[in-house]
Amino acid sequence: MIKHKRLLASLSKSSPKSSQAPYSDGLTKRHVESVSNFWQHIPLAPADPILGITEEFNKDSNPLKTNLSVGAYRDDEGKPYVLPSIRMASSVLYHTESNKEYTSINGSINYNSLVKEFLYGSFVSGADLIKQDRISIAQSLSGTGALKLCAEFLRDWSPYNSRKVYMPNPTWSNHINIFENSGLEPQQYAYYDKKTNSLDMEGMLNDLSNAEPGSSVLLHACCHNPTGVDPTPEQWDQIVDVVINKGLIPIIDIAYQGFQSGSLFNDLYLLELITNKVNQGQFVTSMVCQSFAKNMGLYGERIGSVSIITPDSKTRQIVDSQIKKSIRSIYSSPSIHGARLVEIVLSSPDIFTQWEKDVSQMASRIKLMRSTLFDLLEKKQTLTTWDHLVQQNGMFAFTGLSKEQIIRLKEEYSIYATLNGRFSIAGLNSGNVEYVADAMDKVTR
Repeated sequence: MIKHKRLLASLSKSSPKSSQAPYSDGLTKRHVESVSNFWQHIPLAPADPILGITEEFNKDSNPLKTNLSVGAYRDDEGKPYVLPSIRMASSVLYHTESNKEYTSINGSINYNSLVKEFLYGSFVSGADLIKQDRISIAQSLSGTGALKLCAEFLRDWSPYNSRKVYMPNPTWSNHINIFENSGLEPQQYAYYDKKTNSLDMEGMLNDLSNAEPGSSVLLHACCHNPTGVDPTPEQWDQIVDVVINKGLIPIIDIAYQGFQSGSLFNDLYLLELITNKVNQGQFVTSMVCQSFAKNMGLYGERIGSVSIITPDSKTRQIVDSQIKKSIRSIYSSPSIHGARLVEIVLSSPDIFTQWEKDVSQMASRIKLMRSTLFDLLEKKQTLTTWDHLVQQNGMFAFTGLSKEQIIRLKEEYSIYATLNGRFSIAGLNSGNVEYVADAMDKVTR
């Protein structure tokens, strides 16, 4: 500020005959004008397609307003929900926490060990890799942070030196941002058939068959966001065979573990399948980006993990060092509170059992709301078929509503959803589901 005042003062005293006369700090008038114009060249960044909707929702005064845009669980009263297991863990932590010290660059050693066991220890090939010390794992800032670390690693050290990353069309909107901003080249493969509101298996296999060898492919483990459409185990087998044949590196995004089947471990089919293939030498590696935001309700704690399978223990240490290098330059080290809660849940049998019940109950309520919405729409004999709603999984329903219909829902009924027609089923409850069904009926006639 002092420097700028000195510049302005010198400008006022300068001779008008010489616009390029030097000033006390070596700058010219043109330089100063350039600095003044600097702010005019910064464009307004577009609002986040999801969080921007919530801002609109918060300003809406309609008492019937309904937010179906954000992927956060709500109870049947429409309120944020703290899991009983997390309340138990919080109580334990309150009475036992002895410090608020920095953790290691790649996170709590205990956390990383427990999460590695949780993800990989329930099936034989994963347990073998743990014993062989071949899994590099780091605590991450939820799933987004895990994806960022994965992208940084691929940019610098992809074994095939390819910058292409194939991801489903559609996919979570932030996927493209994360990989693109890390210097990679997002590509999309067919995934969803809008005509049938189902998986475009033929298109997916065709696109992956034509992918650049040595590139990477992002796969949603379950509860695909935004469509809720998941391949069957048999379809996953076919997809993974194509990925192997093309020499692609699989990146598995596990954001909704437990919400497909209601079971934490039943939702790990894709992870087990790919880990088996890595163990058999059919993949050079696989990467997992995982989050506890949804299945533990730890949204604001930003807690997850990134893991990379390596050929041996020595290479695992090298990969660890590179992940640490990235973390150090981005945020130095992760936070401790969420990690300590996860540690308590994963290491306490009683609390872990309660967590399994919590996940099952959340998944059941979402399925109930999904089927209730479907039944209400069927009774109204709408002009649209809605079978796809009950064939989809997880928090989201890809309704098939057009952009114009979504806008009508907002403007006429204060029902907020993303313009691609995605509904967060977790935002429905016994108090608003009929109102939403009525509005859907009216905008589709």
